[in-house]
Amino acid sequence: MMLFKLSAKNIAKSIKDYAIYFFTLILGVAIFYVFNAIDSQTVMLDVSKNTSDIIKLMTGMLSGVSVFVSIILGFLIIYASIFLIKRRNKEFGVYLTLGMGKRKISLVLFFETLIIGIISLIVGLVIGTAFSQLMSIVVANMFEADMRKFEFVFSRSACIKTLIYFGIMYVFVMVFNTWTIGKCKLIDLLNGRKRNEKIKNKNSIVCIMVFIISCAVLGRAYYLVTVGVNELESAMDILIPIMLGIVGTLLFFWSVSGLILKIVMAKKSTYYKGLNSFVLRQISSKINTTVVQMTIICIMLFVTICVLSSAFSIKNSLSENIQKMCPADVQITVGKEVKNDVINNKQVKVKSILESDGCKIEDEFSEYVEYDTYKTQKLTLRDVVGNSYNEIAKTYKGITLNSQEDIMKISDYNKVAKLYGQKTFKLKENQYLVVANFQGMVQLRNIALKNGEKIKLGGKEYSPLYRECKYGFVNLSGNEENSGIIVLPDSALKNAEVYDSTLVGKYNTAPKDEIIKNNDRITKIMGKKTYNMISINTKMDVAEACIGLGAVVTFIGMYLGIIFLISSAAILALKELSESTDNKERYLMLRKLGTDDKMINRALFKQIGIYFMFPLIIAIIHSVVGLKFATTILATFGKVGLLGSIILTAVVLVLIYGGYFLITYFCSRNIIKER
Repeated sequence: MMLFKLSAKNIAKSIKDYAIYFFTLILGVAIFYVFNAIDSQTVMLDVSKNTSDIIKLMTGMLSGVSVFVSIILGFLIIYASIFLIKRRNKEFGVYLTLGMGKRKISLVLFFETLIIGIISLIVGLVIGTAFSQLMSIVVANMFEADMRKFEFVFSRSACIKTLIYFGIMYVFVMVFNTWTIGKCKLIDLLNGRKRNEKIKNKNSIVCIMVFIISCAVLGRAYYLVTVGVNELESAMDILIPIMLGIVGTLLFFWSVSGLILKIVMAKKSTYYKGLNSFVLRQISSKINTTVVQMTIICIMLFVTICVLSSAFSIKNSLSENIQKMCPADVQITVGKEVKNDVINNKQVKVKSILESDGCKIEDEFSEYVEYDTYKTQKLTLRDVVGNSYNEIAKTYKGITLNSQEDIMKISDYNKVAKLYGQKTFKLKENQYLVVANFQGMVQLRNIALKNGEKIKLGGKEYSPLYRECKYGFVNLSGNEENSGIIVLPDSALKNAEVYDSTLVGKYNTAPKDEIIKNNDRITKIMGKKTYNMISINTKMDVAEACIGLGAVVTFIGMYLGIIFLISSAAILALKELSESTDNKERYLMLRKLGTDDKMINRALFKQIGIYFMFPLIIAIIHSVVGLKFATTILATFGKVGLLGSIILTAVVLVLIYGGYFLITYFCSRNIIKER
């Protein structure tokens, strides 16, 4: 009981030392609970089956991510424990001197960890419960759920999971603390704060050479993910710029740590102004001895910025694409009719199928279009690119071009384009055009079109109307996935065999419930028939799929991004606090020399600010290039607007990263004031 009281008294006395520890634990618990309580939101109870399945998938993935998150937080908590033990070396040394055994000291730490763990869990769960209600609004908005069904909810399952995961973390911390105390020596504990860090001066010429090499390495990495992005075709190809980026960052920090002091020292007016010389020596010393650590933090911040920005933008992009890429309510496609295992060569039309079952098209749809699609072995992508194949093969290594092309009559395409509100075209009898919106294929096809490659079909030759692809599509989709449709004059396909027939239309009814009924009725009718190929694609299904994909990516991205941000900020904060503990004597010396507290505090603010900003600035530079690469990859989902996502990411950075900076400054200020 005495040890428990001593532990409680130590926590109360050293609350400023535990501020970062508490902040990290509470934030970790709250975030862990919020993301594991998503499935319990009451607004999610009234959703479609497809959406419900997506939510189950998402919560399952979040559970898997939670294991990874718990490992990161576990290492972070142990790292924080190292700081706290180091901070109290002298205190533990006094305990040993007074006859307290290492076992009892371990028990003191055990009770302290237990008390801190219980308090952080309670506070974290309270904050997490409050934020989970706000999260329910985000979830409802994302899944377009009915907010009228919102109720305050406490997720028992998320709470139990949080208690179990963090309970395991605290057990590991307790074991680690016991092991650390067991191997400590009295002399090391008593003299722990008297150790001074030796500043190693690096050769300036070597630093300059390494700096140039680091810039060259980073430049190559930047080139590969921007200009040379088309050459990245395999996982190994993508891994190369990543490794170059890590190595380049490491070399950059190593070289800069040796150059900062010398560069500023050259400008005497700046170096000798106030306590700048003291601050710069502190910064140079820190970066010099934490090159690997600064590299890791920089990479973590880079990942955070890219992951959060990309996650937010994907959701927005997919939401915007639903209206753009789904200008109709339903699309029904059928192939050849099969009767007794024999294919009927006469193509069956969708309209006739529906009307044969009593469905009147004019009553169901306000607007509709029927069109045919053709395919033939005589017109593959290889045939279309023609003599441009070698040029394309150099740019797109390993690509195969033996797929049959989708072909449409100009009249059919124009009918669909008019229904969708897109541009229509006119073709001469010897002309063709290509409509596409999938950027990767657009770029490939434009090489052949620019070269004026002709195509042959039915013994006749056709020249391109335009020397580039025209934007267009016919299939309802959540993203720009049309890799190319060859549009020919009607006469070119007069005797061609139809590959499949499609009907696309807009319902007369607008209410959601009525649209669902219409979709179900059409699906039921088409399900009675037997065809070689049949597909029913609705705007509602596409919307649900897009919403689901956007939600999965957004939530997982937010979860990992915030955890990486907390980890990097906490490591910086704990390192700075540890440095402040070790350098108390230096600040005491400044006071003895007549420096006032205001000047010291200003110098400390500059020092911590530079220490926090340095890896962040490099991470932002990396992120500019990284987001450029991400935009290229995310082009699959359509036009990606990053501005709003970047602003939102910046807000998160300011709140969490800035919060850690301020706490670090105030705690460090208190530490250096101690006598």
